[in-house]
Amino acid sequence: MTTSERDLAASRERIAAHLVGRERELELTLAAVAAGRDIVLEGPPGTSKTTILTAITAEWGIPLVFVEGNADLTPAKLVGHHNPARVLREDYSAENFVEGPLVEAMRTGGFLYIEEFNRAPEDTLNTLLTAMADRSLTVPRVGRIVAEPTFRVIASMNPYDNVGTTRLSTSVHDRLNRLAVDYQDAEAEERIVALRTGATGSLGRRLIADAVAVTRATRRHPDVRQGSSVRGAIDCTLVGLQLAELRGLVAPEDEAYPPAVFDAMLVALSGRIHVDEAAETTPERVLREIWEDRFILEPHAAAPG
Repeated sequence: MTTSERDLAASRERIAAHLVGRERELELTLAAVAAGRDIVLEGPPGTSKTTILTAITAEWGIPLVFVEGNADLTPAKLVGHHNPARVLREDYSAENFVEGPLVEAMRTGGFLYIEEFNRAPEDTLNTLLTAMADRSLTVPRVGRIVAEPTFRVIASMNPYDNVGTTRLSTSVHDRLNRLAVDYQDAEAEERIVALRTGATGSLGRRLIADAVAVTRATRRHPDVRQGSSVRGAIDCTLVGLQLAELRGLVAPEDEAYPPAVFDAMLVALSGRIHVDEAAETTPERVLREIWEDRFILEPHAAAPG
């Protein structure tokens, strides 16, 4: 193993210490960016895509330049623009150019992270082609900008959401590596919720297990187009803990515990699930069905131990 290989392996171990259950995805993403490649991470929200990139850039000591892809992301917003007030006084010059996130990432050697990549207009995405292919960009009246060696374009997109999205061109696809990032297993999600909420004791442990179970059930429900990410389980646990305190609940065996979980579900999950347009139901009804499956039809699944 060469020195560079040992350094990369050591980086992987240090980065992995900040993640829960994402060893494979981290290794593949790290291999791609270490090879100098740009990549699209394709998966639903809440699957640790941003966490992976934040950990890598922190380890490398470079910026993570965030951009939200949407219909308003024009080429000028991505590349930059000349300050209008200064142009009126001084005419166009390199000094009055205001850098956009693409130029900022190129100059600083950071990762340009475009979330919801396929929601950006096609002409905006095409602006990236030269930067990805040549690692340089020519800006009128500014000159040629050459990217630092650590510059990468990282994109993310949700494969389950086709509303208001753009079909990516072959040219864009051809310049990007791709990694599918799916939901983690129940054990990993429980570890994430425990870490993010700090819930302890018999009540906390039971609430974590129930919150993860009902959240995962939203992804399998036949009337739901897209279920909740682990963020829903985190919030369900946090809200549930507060409800337990307000209602004087001290143990999961209390008969008031299941209703408290249902109320926490309504608050934490009803806005996070997307019901199929053809289904004649509501998020509240879906959550009631999931709750009944967990606490009434299969009470042994919700029981401690």
